[in-house]
Amino acid sequence: MTPTLQSYLAGQWFGTQAAQVLPSAINGRPVAATHTETPDFADAVAWARCEGGPALLALDFQQRAARLKALAAYLLERKSQLYAISAHTGATRSDSWIDIEGGIGTLFAYASMAGNELPSGNLVHEGPAIPLGKQGQFVGTHILVPRGGVAVHINAFNFPIWGLLEKFAPTFLAGMPAIGKPATATSYLTEAVVRLMIDSGVLPAGSLQLVIGSCGDLLDRLDGRDVVTFTGSADTAARLRVNANLVRQCVPFNAEADSLNCAILAPDVSPDDAEFDLFVAEVAREMTVKAGQKCTAIRRAIVPRRHVDAVVSRLKERLARTVVGDPAVEGVTMGALASRAQQADVAERVARLCRHTELVHGARDGFAPVGDGTADGAFFAPTLLLSRDPHADDAVHEVEAFGPVSTLLPYDDLDEALALAARGRGSLVGTLVTRDPATAARAVPMAAALHGRLLVLDRDAAAESTGHGSPLPQLKHGGPGRAGGGEELGGLRAVRHYLQRTALQGSPTMVAAVVGEHIRGAAVRESDVHPFRRHFEDLHIGDSLLTHRRTVTEADIVAFGGLSGDYFYMHFDEIAAKASPFGKRIAHGYFVLSAAAGLFVSPAPGPVLANYGLDTLRFVKPVGIGDTIQARLTAKRKTDRNKRDAHGVGQGVVAWDVEVRNQDGDLVASYDILTLVAKRA
Repeated sequence: MTPTLQSYLAGQWFGTQAAQVLPSAINGRPVAATHTETPDFADAVAWARCEGGPALLALDFQQRAARLKALAAYLLERKSQLYAISAHTGATRSDSWIDIEGGIGTLFAYASMAGNELPSGNLVHEGPAIPLGKQGQFVGTHILVPRGGVAVHINAFNFPIWGLLEKFAPTFLAGMPAIGKPATATSYLTEAVVRLMIDSGVLPAGSLQLVIGSCGDLLDRLDGRDVVTFTGSADTAARLRVNANLVRQCVPFNAEADSLNCAILAPDVSPDDAEFDLFVAEVAREMTVKAGQKCTAIRRAIVPRRHVDAVVSRLKERLARTVVGDPAVEGVTMGALASRAQQADVAERVARLCRHTELVHGARDGFAPVGDGTADGAFFAPTLLLSRDPHADDAVHEVEAFGPVSTLLPYDDLDEALALAARGRGSLVGTLVTRDPATAARAVPMAAALHGRLLVLDRDAAAESTGHGSPLPQLKHGGPGRAGGGEELGGLRAVRHYLQRTALQGSPTMVAAVVGEHIRGAAVRESDVHPFRRHFEDLHIGDSLLTHRRTVTEADIVAFGGLSGDYFYMHFDEIAAKASPFGKRIAHGYFVLSAAAGLFVSPAPGPVLANYGLDTLRFVKPVGIGDTIQARLTAKRKTDRNKRDAHGVGQGVVAWDVEVRNQDGDLVASYDILTLVAKRA
């Protein structure tokens, strides 16, 4: 019996009556069916707002990062269940790895980035604070806070798991409940991963909901607190973007649309170069991985006209080795398209492209999918086309066949190649294969205006390159123009998309109280107990120490030069130093730094375990022989990493603001020092 998929809304699995049957892409046999019942999206949105939002904000950034890591570990232990289901989408094992473990890896990556960089609370200070008055008692800064709304994620069929998880991770970290709506054709795989996520018990109630089938009037239920993200075709993105309610309520809409991505073989590369084979391999891989169903796949391969025949020959040879069929059959290297509907769509688009192009490689070249029942599957032959006059052929720059299809476009010089690339009117990613740094330096600034990501590929990068078509959590994904104009991933930039940025003004004391971070000029808390003697829990933002003074001598400079080996003339050459803008010999900047540490460090063993770095270091004014320096050390920021050492003792990170001033009260050095501080046993 064919199982009926269910939506997960308002804390309940919903739907029992079968509607649309979803066949296997491999053999056409039923895998699952959608449900007929229409959800109440008003209830779903209300549940996200009233249950999910408060439950998420009962945790802070660090705690949500820990939950995200636990969820990733839970899914990784159960990935075999997902691989078994993924096979029905037409994916090979390696295709499924991108979707399943790539998605889980994105959760791990975001958990790590958030754990290392986000604060303990639910407010991000985008500093530093800016003085707005002459006396230093009126400052301004920016803060990021949770929006208090709901994120609706509408995803494409090609990555049923990664597509959900790469959007869910930053949403969850931002404290925003999410409603995921996968494309129907492969929604059985998304439903499977959501069931695991809910069963994990890791997610607070209301933080994730799932819609199977149509999203009905969901978009009409949203308001300005909410966010909608979309991945899919440019046509669908354009239709959703102008939803009357989204426009009226000014709901942010982020689109990542399929685009006519390109790869350029630079004119400096010859068929004898390693880069030539790298280009061929990249084009062939992007045609066959996921059967070419990637929004980042290479649709246009732009090659020097004099090398067209060589590129054709090597690509045909490589594509001829592709074994298409049931991924369960040993030796199969390319699976099926996601559905018969997708198969028909690709065939229609290839027919349109073939009106002005030559078929170089396709179904006529021995295409015979292997495996039982594949005649009823959604297979499509790797198809390579050649446009002899790509300037006159508008179709190759407008029509995208979302499958294993790419078109060769010849050019005569680099400017022409870049002009052809620009005809795509905006894309997610482009690749330049070159040996020449000067070519890269010339081409990239010109191409960057119309590409969301650029890969410069040469033999040095090849060993570690993740490839043209692989978005990474650390780098932005999205592109201008036809690619949708949106942006996702990109490290913690993605989390900020789901937070509200607000400008904040006030006195340093008031601003410090709001942002939970010491601002210079704010009131400090002097104490007879050295701040380094306090455990993490006992430290308060603003705890401060004003040190004793130290006068810098010539002997200090000579000694430091001998220890460091730094004999720069400004420290040792009296005549040259006098002729400098400073007019005298000055102390090493790093001596001032070291001397300040000597003034404020508490040397005995205590809660401060380690100093692991400096931020924002600036040497503001020179320190000369005879100048007297004094330091102020102030607890600036605390981050509870929720970690313990091997002995079970908890730890947190404390950032200390350090001001070093001279005898006239002038700031000479400024920086933050980062320390690991123990909690009470």
